[in-house]
Amino acid sequence: MATSFREMSWPVQALAFLFLAVILVLAGLYIPMSPVATERVAVDNANAQLKPLEAEVQTLRVYQQRRVELQGEMEALQKQLATLQTIVPENKEVDQFIVMLQGAASGSGVMIRKIETQPVVAKQYHEEMPFKITADGPYYSVLDFFARLGRLSRIINVGDLKLSQAKADSGGSQFRMLPGSTVTGEFTITTFFSKPADEVAASTKPAGPGGKH
Repeated sequence: MATSFREMSWPVQALAFLFLAVILVLAGLYIPMSPVATERVAVDNANAQLKPLEAEVQTLRVYQQRRVELQGEMEALQKQLATLQTIVPENKEVDQFIVMLQGAASGSGVMIRKIETQPVVAKQYHEEMPFKITADGPYYSVLDFFARLGRLSRIINVGDLKLSQAKADSGGSQFRMLPGSTVTGEFTITTFFSKPADEVAASTKPAGPGGKH
């Protein structure tokens, strides 16, 4: 005699309900066009699209970090360029340079008698601007003057140095010699200024066929 579902024991009924629930879940997951299957497909598609986006984001993060590093390098290079432009300016700035020389001389107790501008010497990447200087003063003051020249913000070379004993002032002299002056010096001071970028590019550009570099 068949037994009705209600007459079955509660454990058997619980197992039956559990089995029915599993069947319904599986049917919802795998039966085409079911809401659960449709959502599952949508989630799988979204995950498939997400993976390349995550990879792209990771690549962009690397580029962002590199951009920060490049910005730091650019700032450092700009500071170096500003320093180099002070040391080797693009313009001759003759007046400013002479003021620097006079300041170094007066600070060390040396009298500059004469400054003669010499012809500018063109090099490939820069130009040299020499000055022939005549100065006098106490021996150690002259040494201090050269030391001060080495501490100026401009690059300076001192050459063709000739020192001689200072001659005593005569009544007809047009120069007033400082007290204690023992040395007169003649020397050449050379400073430098850079060429504009277009001139450097023109000088380094290879010539055409049959031409010279």
